[in-house]
Amino acid sequence: MSLLEPLWRADADRVAVTVGDQSLTRAQLAAAAERVARQVQGAGVVAIDAEASLSTIVAVAGCLLAGVTAVPVPPDSGPRERAHLLTDSRAVLWLGRAGSPLPADVQIEAVPIGAVPIDAGPVDAVRIYANGGAGSAGGTFVEPDTGLALLMYTSGTTGRPKGVPISRAMIAASLDGLAEAWSWTPDDVLVHGLPLFHVHGLILGVLGALRVGSPLIHTGRPTPSAYAAAGGSLYFGVPTVWGRVAADPASARALASARLLVSGSAGLPAPVFASLAELTGQGPVERYGMTETLITVSGRAAEPRRAGWVGRPIAGVQTRLLDDEGRPVAADGESIGNLEVRGDTVFGGYLRSPEPPQATATATATATEFTPDGWFQTGDAAVIDASGQHRIVGRARDDLIKSGGYRIGAGEIEAVLLGHPSVSEVAVVGLPDADLGQRIVAFVVGTGVQPAALIELVATELSAHKRPREVRVVSELPRNAMGKVQKALLK
Repeated sequence: MSLLEPLWRADADRVAVTVGDQSLTRAQLAAAAERVARQVQGAGVVAIDAEASLSTIVAVAGCLLAGVTAVPVPPDSGPRERAHLLTDSRAVLWLGRAGSPLPADVQIEAVPIGAVPIDAGPVDAVRIYANGGAGSAGGTFVEPDTGLALLMYTSGTTGRPKGVPISRAMIAASLDGLAEAWSWTPDDVLVHGLPLFHVHGLILGVLGALRVGSPLIHTGRPTPSAYAAAGGSLYFGVPTVWGRVAADPASARALASARLLVSGSAGLPAPVFASLAELTGQGPVERYGMTETLITVSGRAAEPRRAGWVGRPIAGVQTRLLDDEGRPVAADGESIGNLEVRGDTVFGGYLRSPEPPQATATATATATEFTPDGWFQTGDAAVIDASGQHRIVGRARDDLIKSGGYRIGAGEIEAVLLGHPSVSEVAVVGLPDADLGQRIVAFVVGTGVQPAALIELVATELSAHKRPREVRVVSELPRNAMGKVQKALLK
């Protein structure tokens, strides 16, 4: 089944997507996608100004229909980042909302995509497509079943963002596995307000809805009041969003009729999980993934949920934990190991762009990213319990602390500290220590912070050897352009 196949099902007048106060039916979205496909067919790689708008959804759907690779560009990216994405991807077209100014630094052909109203035309004119190929006029389109759908870029924590080629097969495998895990059907109405240039907002939140055939309501901004007013059955959010919802009891209670809440992109603090469970009647399902692997592990809609635990591998995915010497780590729910994955959702390797730029849509893996037996090394540290449930404790490089003979995940300490009312942000790192090897240090942003109380909180909630030996109060945490904390600078 193609990613867009539900658009050509019966009930063409059913609303497919809504962004803010603008909507498109299935027939309108299909017709708009065809118009874009005719403009971009044969282009190879196309950049999209990925603002939260119907235009972005129409542009992505059109690229999928034409069989060209789309590069979602963050709308707030600066000239340096934007230049790198366009040069590295070798995009030849730029798609943006009609009337939206073309950034002065973009030197490629611009194709404006109108938002609404869009002339749907006769429904029969958009039901069946046969790909006419590059340069064809008046032909019809069949969405390809294979090939690259998207080229998405990592956040560049350790250097310039790296291109991740994402195939149609990867997307289909991840979305089908999640639809099964979450009992996601066309009867659901999905609500989220996440960015459309990340895996969470674009692949899960847009392509997921289109593939399943469930209507999507994008709230523009993920505010508690907007979520409450949407009246959906399935909600996606990141911990920051869910924290704000939990802090707004009236909005949270309005979600009590929802079938499922889903949290991802980072660990959900236990106090937020508990508040949502009390106010809505359910704690969110948590899931885990990366740009390079899409979503690989998730909780199930029909199974009990535990704060901080992200579930089991979805269909078609395998995981394993190894220690630093490559030996298996016990699945006892406590022992920390390096998480590796393989399966249908995993990419083949990063897009390479030597100087001068010679990037292509064919990527090759290197030994530093994959093991000799074909497992992708995620760089995350995790534990797995006897039932196969996973808990991510942080990045192995920055978040795995070796102190006094213990292997400690910074993530679980951060989750506890974020539950204290005086703490708004926190980053936990391991700093060199002559006695312990590394001592645990918490950098905290907050109001009225009392370091001794925070240290005692961790010792009580977790264990004494996981307590910070030092709490440093700071005005802000260093972050990169994508908002991720740069722990290397703290160290």
